[in-house]
Amino acid sequence: MNFLAHIYLSFDDDQITIGNFIADSIRGNKIDHLPPRVQKGILLHREIDTYTDSHRIPKISSKRLHKNYSHYSRVIVDIFYDHFLAKNWSLYSDTPLDVFVENFYDLLEDNYTILPNGVKRMMPYMIADNWIYNYSKMEGIGRVLNGMNRRTKNKSKMNFAILDLEEHYSEFEKEFTSFFEELITFSKQKYISL
Repeated sequence: MNFLAHIYLSFDDDQITIGNFIADSIRGNKIDHLPPRVQKGILLHREIDTYTDSHRIPKISSKRLHKNYSHYSRVIVDIFYDHFLAKNWSLYSDTPLDVFVENFYDLLEDNYTILPNGVKRMMPYMIADNWIYNYSKMEGIGRVLNGMNRRTKNKSKMNFAILDLEEHYSEFEKEFTSFFEELITFSKQKYISL
């Protein structure tokens, strides 16, 4: 799952949210310097990723893309799934998406001192261009895929994946919807047991 899903699956727990968001920027077990609930957020993020990577439904979505994007197909599916979460946000939250995202940006700023350097460098761009809110729009997903392609020095060709999303939109959306219900249940159980 990508940014929005990880934030959502932190269940409005601020410290868990920070950990869940920064987890990809933390290598190994170098987390002792962080507050305990931030550490638990990092562990929750890893549990969510492991569950997602081994689940049959994201594998179906990924297989549809594998021929054109090889090992990048899983990253693309994560981005697509965040799009469907953003697009259908009102099914999952009573808080409007724009308010939820603004609250998250405020939370990041309030916890700036403990953020990894990579997150600190990315943050101004993410907030200025409102990446997370713009997942709800096809143009926003297109920009994300273009950015990811640039990060791979144009090797991934992820910028073309927007065409795959358009072509198989309903299939991807159905797969997301089925999977996300299961992921919410799994994540709640892990959150409670942390």
